[in-house]
Amino acid sequence: MFPFEVSFPTHIYFGVGELNRLGEAARSMGKKALLVTGGNAAKRTGLLDQVQALLQTAGVASVLFDKIEPNPRTSTVDAGAAMAREHGCDFILAVGGGSVMDASKAIAAAARSGRPIYDYMRGNPSGSAKELVPVQEALPLMTVPTVAATGSEANNISVLTHWDTHEKSSINGPALYPKIAILDPSVTYTVPARVTAEACADIFSHLFEAYLISAEGTHVQDGISETLIRLVARHSLTAIEQPDHEEARSTLLWVSTLGISPFANAGRGAGMPLHGVEHPLSGIYDMAHGRGLAILSLPYFEQVILPDRPERLARMGRHCFGVTAEDEREAALATIAAVRTWYERMGITERLADFGVTRDALGKMAEEAVVIGGRGVGYLPSSRKLNAEDIVAIYEACL
Repeated sequence: MFPFEVSFPTHIYFGVGELNRLGEAARSMGKKALLVTGGNAAKRTGLLDQVQALLQTAGVASVLFDKIEPNPRTSTVDAGAAMAREHGCDFILAVGGGSVMDASKAIAAAARSGRPIYDYMRGNPSGSAKELVPVQEALPLMTVPTVAATGSEANNISVLTHWDTHEKSSINGPALYPKIAILDPSVTYTVPARVTAEACADIFSHLFEAYLISAEGTHVQDGISETLIRLVARHSLTAIEQPDHEEARSTLLWVSTLGISPFANAGRGAGMPLHGVEHPLSGIYDMAHGRGLAILSLPYFEQVILPDRPERLARMGRHCFGVTAEDEREAALATIAAVRTWYERMGITERLADFGVTRDALGKMAEEAVVIGGRGVGYLPSSRKLNAEDIVAIYEACL
C-alpha cells in the first residue's frame, strides 16, 4: 500500500425523506442559489417544484439554470457561470445526475474566476490548466443526486466535453468538493431501467478499475471494493425490476458515493484507465458513459487484465460473482463470463457499431485517449503501459 492523504469534507444527509432538509441546508450556504438541473427529468417528476418550494419556505432566493445535457459541454458551463454572476448567486445547488453535478462544480469555478471553463481542461492547448488545476477557489456547492452512478455528489472531480474539439477531460481540486450533499433514495425511484443499468455499470467501473491493478497490501481497500461490487451486482437487478424498492435504491445510492471515494481507492497507486479509453467515445458520439464502459470492459479484461493480473480477476470473481474454479486462469475466464451475463440481464448488449463508431475512427480516438487520459506521459497507466495500439485493439473487439 502506498502512503496517502484523505480529505472528505462533504457533509452528507442520507435517507428517505432527507430531501426535506434542503431548505435549512441551503440557508446555511447562502442567500441566493443558482439552481442547476437538466431539461426534463426533475420537472417531469415534480422534484424541481418540490426543491423550489423548500427554498422559498426557507427564505432562500434562486435562479433556475436548466440547460445541462448528458456529457455536459463547456459552452453550457460558461453560460451557467455567466448567469450566476449576472444574478449575484452566492452558491450553486445541483439537482440531478452526474452530468448536472459535474457541470455545477465547473460552473462554481468559472463563476468565481470569470474565466472560460476550457481554460481549466487538460486538453486546452494553451496549457493554462497547469496553473488553474487543482482548483482552489469556487462558489460553494450543494448536491442532490437523482441517480446513483458517478459519486459526484461527494467528490471533487468534474468531467466535461469541449464540443468544438470533442475533447472530454476532467478538472479537480479542493474547492470543488460539495459542502453539503442530500442523498434521498426516494428521489431515485423514477430512474428508468436503461439509465439504472448504465449507472450500475459506471459504479462497477469505479470499483474494479483500481482494484484489478492495485498495489500489494491494500487489504482494507480490497475488502471494501469487493463488498461494494457484490452489492451493486445484487441490487442493480432489483432496482431495474422494482424501481421503487427502497432497500435496493438506498444501497445503490450509498455504494455510488463510496465507490469512488478514497476509502475504496486511496493507497492503491492506481487510477481508472478504462475511463480514459471510454471518454473519447462519449465525447464524440455522445453515448451514455456507463454504457460505453460496460461495452469496453469485457475486451479490457480479456486483452489486458487476463494476461497481466489473472489472479486479481479470479479474486474478483470468487469474492463478488460466485466463481468457484480453483485454477486462476479458469476462474478469471469464469469471472469475465459472469460479468457478461450480468450485463445481459441488465439489458446492456450493444456494440460500438450500434452507436455509429467506425473502424476508421479508432486510431484518432486512441491517440486522444493517450494524450488526455495519459496526462502527458504518452500512455495510459494500467497493469502495463497502454499505448494507442493497445487501445485500438480494445475498440476493435467492441465493434
